[in-house]
Amino acid sequence: MGDQIQFIVEKLNQEPFRKSYNLISFDSLESLQLLQLLSDVLGEIDPKHAVDIREELPEQTAKRMLNLLGILKYKPPGTVSDLSAFRQGLVTGSKPVIHPVLHWLLQRTNELKKRAYLARFLVKFEVPAEFLQDDTVADFNRQYEELMEAFKNQHKEHEQLKISGLSTAEIRRDISAMEEEKDQLAKRVERLKKRVETVQNHQRMLEIARQLRLEKEREESLAQQKQEQKSQLFHAEQRLQSAQVQLKEMQHMVADSKPESLMKKLEEEINFNSYLVTEKIPREMESKKTSAYLLQKVVAEPAMTQADLTALESQINEVNAQMNQLIEKRMMKYEPTDSKFSMYRQQASIISRKKEAKAEELQAAKEEMSSLERQMEEKSSQAHELEGSEVLTEDEFKQYVNKLRSKNTFYKKKRQEIAEITAEYGILQRTEELLRQRHEALQQQLQAIEEKKGISGYSYTQEELERVSAVKSEMDEVKGQTLDNMSEMVKKLNAMVAEKKASLAPVIKELRQLRQNCQELTQDCDEKKIQYDSCAAGLETNRSALEQDVKGLLEECAQEESNYHYINCMKRTLEIQLQRAREEMKAYVSADPQERRRAVREQYTRIILEQENLGKKLREKQKVVRESHGPNIRQMKMWQDFEQLMECKRECFLKQQNQAAIGQVIQEGGKDRLVL
Repeated sequence: MGDQIQFIVEKLNQEPFRKSYNLISFDSLESLQLLQLLSDVLGEIDPKHAVDIREELPEQTAKRMLNLLGILKYKPPGTVSDLSAFRQGLVTGSKPVIHPVLHWLLQRTNELKKRAYLARFLVKFEVPAEFLQDDTVADFNRQYEELMEAFKNQHKEHEQLKISGLSTAEIRRDISAMEEEKDQLAKRVERLKKRVETVQNHQRMLEIARQLRLEKEREESLAQQKQEQKSQLFHAEQRLQSAQVQLKEMQHMVADSKPESLMKKLEEEINFNSYLVTEKIPREMESKKTSAYLLQKVVAEPAMTQADLTALESQINEVNAQMNQLIEKRMMKYEPTDSKFSMYRQQASIISRKKEAKAEELQAAKEEMSSLERQMEEKSSQAHELEGSEVLTEDEFKQYVNKLRSKNTFYKKKRQEIAEITAEYGILQRTEELLRQRHEALQQQLQAIEEKKGISGYSYTQEELERVSAVKSEMDEVKGQTLDNMSEMVKKLNAMVAEKKASLAPVIKELRQLRQNCQELTQDCDEKKIQYDSCAAGLETNRSALEQDVKGLLEECAQEESNYHYINCMKRTLEIQLQRAREEMKAYVSADPQERRRAVREQYTRIILEQENLGKKLREKQKVVRESHGPNIRQMKMWQDFEQLMECKRECFLKQQNQAAIGQVIQEGGKDRLVL
């Protein structure tokens, strides 16, 4: 949250907001100030929302912001209850609601500007079906849809041209660079050929080098094929593992689920797939075909110029004006009796859009789940390759250790119990053996006594009779107890049913009354809503007309005010000029010489005389210069000739001195030779 607020403050302090906030001042903003700040940010994205929230009701402010956020595809976090809390927080200016919205808007301002601009032209205006029965309205609606599609195509073409635009200068530079590289390579090849020609058996060596290159290329292709086969084998193993996992999941689902739940899931999946096949995918295919056709058409056509774009913009503006006129006509011809049908149609269109959105969300969730399953299978296969078995996480390992400890304790306890039971079993077995031996001895004595008395088998028959009678008595007791329980249960159920009926009777009566009241209130609400919508539409139309009138009057007032200021300035200028003319006339007519000298005419007369005298002097000087120009040129030429003559004399004098010095040296050398 701190990073979020820091980001919001930094963005608000930059262009174009310039709020100069810090963390403390931003956090201390009240709810009304936060709502105004949110409205300013929305106004930067869409200029229609740059309004003062003090001039509108809170419900209107919340509705306006919610509409724009819906167009910008802002998704509030949480469930349906959180959405209602979000709306309430937006009305009251709650910080936990406003701060995330500001953060989301300031993160992607340029993208949202583009989306808001496109929404002005691409949000479709729903026309009721009964209005479309009119040929004129149907033609306008068809033209409206065609213009919308044309706008989509033109915008796509514009974006593609902006992205794919190539500079001719860059292409020429690339061509020149490639030509230079080509020349360099050709020169390099020539140099290498000249070097190779001097080597013995160069043809054979070139052939061997060619074969070596071919073998290396073949080796690289074989290595690439090997790598591809390895990747195919790995993908096949992954598919096998995923199929095995799916088989286990299906077996587990079949084992744990009931036929009714399976049928329900299958029906849901069939409904979803049928919706995709019959509605969603055909629309997408149609849109893809249309876009492909338009792209081919764009590729075939020449590039658009700025004039073409200007013409398209003018067409778009004309279509928007026509749309606004049609909307105003429809609002003026609005009939309250048809509002129920329009409301139902709007609800149906909203439900269809929600259905499409949910289908897209479900498809995206399925794709995400499949990608996550693939990632999980890859990770498990990698772990299996590294460790030989699946790697447990930290929590799973702790649970495994705790389970082992509990099993160990349970095992020790049961082992002790088994030892005790084994010892007791030995004692009881010995006791049973002793009792069996005693019983057999007594049985033999009893049989001997019965044989002596002549009643052999009497004891066995007596035991059987006692056992049968005991079993019969037990069965009679169980039957009697079961009948008593059933009778008591029936009595309790009857009592409970009667009690529930008695307790629910007033509630049912009250519920019937409440349902009737609810239906009446719903009808009243619908009628009031229809009246409110018609009244709001009329007021909106009147407001727009009044705004146009006020705008025209303000422009006229501004024009008249500008004319007034211009005329006032011209009047002051003329007054100043008139005052100067009066003063000049007064000074010119005055008998005082000093006063007349101050006149502008006299001053300009003096300046003209001075300039005329200066012109005369300059003309005389020019005449003198022209007359002396020829002699001066000749004199300059004579001085140049004299300078050349003196230079020649100096050079001759220097040469003579050098020759005299050389002759003197030669004479001195001859004298020395004679002396020797």
